[in-house]
Amino acid sequence: MYDELENLHKACFPKKPWSASDFADLKKSGCDIIASQNGFVVWRVVADEAEIITIGVHPDARKSGIASAMLAIIENDIKKRGGKKIFLEVAENNEPARKLYEANGYKKIGIRPKYYDGIDAILMEKAL
Repeated sequence: MYDELENLHKACFPKKPWSASDFADLKKSGCDIIASQNGFVVWRVVADEAEIITIGVHPDARKSGIASAMLAIIENDIKKRGGKKIFLEVAENNEPARKLYEANGYKKIGIRPKYYDGIDAILMEKAL
């Protein structure tokens, strides 16, 4: 499974791909992972809050609804586990991801200056 995630992550994020061992380490640290042939989400739940670590959709499958469907799946999981809020960070210049999150009810709550190699990170939150 982790080898497939490595390959999918490389297709989604060719400049900074994660390795199979990166995914294994995230799982060992308590993160949850869902994946399909064309997309994946890594998140963690702590008490009544959750954080989306990363989400990716293969470039050939973008704008097909996969990301929104995966968000719905993890949001339901988080609610079942008592989660009340979900947080995430997204690069300020990642317009497609920002639009995805906004369309799914996430709101901007702050900025982490120069978080992504000199690019600000937008902090977002969604109440469940």
